[in-house]
Amino acid sequence: MDNRPIGIFDSGLGGLTVFKEVKKVLPEESLIYLGDTARVPYGVRSKDTVIKFALEDLAFLLTKKVKCVIVACNTVSSLALNEVKRASKVPVFGVISPVVKIAIEKTKNQRIGVIGTRATVGAKAYSKGIKKQERTIKVFERHTSLLVPLIEEGLVKGAEIRIFINKYLSPLKKSKIDCLIMGCTHYPIIESELRNFLGNKIYLVNPAKEVAKEVSDYLNEKGMTSKSRKEDRFYLTDLTERFIMTAEMFLGEKISGKALKVIIS
Repeated sequence: MDNRPIGIFDSGLGGLTVFKEVKKVLPEESLIYLGDTARVPYGVRSKDTVIKFALEDLAFLLTKKVKCVIVACNTVSSLALNEVKRASKVPVFGVISPVVKIAIEKTKNQRIGVIGTRATVGAKAYSKGIKKQERTIKVFERHTSLLVPLIEEGLVKGAEIRIFINKYLSPLKKSKIDCLIMGCTHYPIIESELRNFLGNKIYLVNPAKEVAKEVSDYLNEKGMTSKSRKEDRFYLTDLTERFIMTAEMFLGEKISGKALKVIIS
């Protein structure tokens, strides 16, 4: 038994989809979420800058005496995960590895699509991970960065988001993929619209669900689960007027009255 909290960090609010899935599979755990909202997005930054920011995010969570850290940011998982793991005193989980595993399991025709930020796609973390295990699989990647601001503006359904989904995903659909990795933690919010466009024959891989399962399996195997849940805490490097509305959209629940603090980045 280990009653220390689980730490989760992201460049902004997208990691709240990971937070939500972790709560589903580990309801007795206390969670601490750090969103670097003052410096979002990470997806347009250089690798060195992403590493710098990620190490600062890690250092903050370690001061909260967490028992493990989930890197809920695909960009950090793609560019800086090894550096974060080396600097951490506790286990660190990224979103790439569990997603690669399930995508390989689910594809039937050996054709997998990936959508994500420019940095995630540019790093080719997903394709490298897949090719390392199954060289015969073909991977088709598209950066879909403009979906993120649309989602954060609440445009998760309707004509606006469909225009960009059609623009970005049409080439992947024509490539006859049968599995699509949603390589950004924002994208599960628009899963229904992605499903409407792609149809039911293409399997959608949700990074939030896969990393939550990996963490749950690890904590149960190591006997590190908690039996004394405390209030979840949310930390931000900047609090905007839209945060509460956007955060509640991601979480699917009210957060009024919950521990919410702004820290200086």
